[in-house]
Amino acid sequence: MLLAIDVGNSHTVFGLFSGEELVDHWRVATDAHRTADEWAVLMGGLIGASATGGGVEGIAMCCSVPGVLHEMREMFGRRHPGVPVVVVEPGVRTGIPVRMDNPKEVGGDRIINALAAVRLYGGPAVVVDFGTATTFDAVSARGEYIGGAIAPGIDISVEALSRRGAQLHMVEITTPRSVIAKNTAEALRSGVVFGFAGQVDGVVDRMATELADPAAGVGADDVTVVATGGLAPLVVSECETVDVHEPWLTLVGLRLVFERNNG
Repeated sequence: MLLAIDVGNSHTVFGLFSGEELVDHWRVATDAHRTADEWAVLMGGLIGASATGGGVEGIAMCCSVPGVLHEMREMFGRRHPGVPVVVVEPGVRTGIPVRMDNPKEVGGDRIINALAAVRLYGGPAVVVDFGTATTFDAVSARGEYIGGAIAPGIDISVEALSRRGAQLHMVEITTPRSVIAKNTAEALRSGVVFGFAGQVDGVVDRMATELADPAAGVGADDVTVVATGGLAPLVVSECETVDVHEPWLTLVGLRLVFERNNG
């Protein structure tokens, strides 16, 4: 069994693979103050509670929180001695050429999302990841990571609005009944859901235009748009440009990177 771990700023996602099949998965809050022992207890409880839980024979991880990365490394060494571990960081082979001014500053999760998108759907592609930030990552027809865009995420935007708006309060974000709302709560939902959907469609359209290469017979309509991330279900159904929703794209990318670095 391969354990894939995606540590984000807000949430950490665990996935358990048997071969190429994702047999179980869990999402927990990321806590930068959690110790190696606490991570071990949490992870052991999750895997032990799974009906498909078995011996962990490999671990693949990407991490956006340095404090968590340190504790995870310590936990792996103490609790899983001898188990091969691949952490996505500079020097790890991903198979994706990164055409950026400074490739080392690109988050590992964005690279492996691009890798998974290319392997699953081919290039050119745009990956939209709905997390703490909403990120847009562009992959060329040759499978190269060529850049992207970053916007404030849904949760960040809603929290900021509730703090700065004296008469606005936090509400559960669900699909609104209509764009023109009849009360404040519905107005917030409308603005968030349709506003972010419009943002996604606008950025994706511009990226698809730049990815088009008429000389090579690649048009903007040939770009595959893949949505992922924990907040994607809130918006993706209202996006006109999204072709496929792949909720476990990052975990698939981690599996591919592990296989590439462990034969």
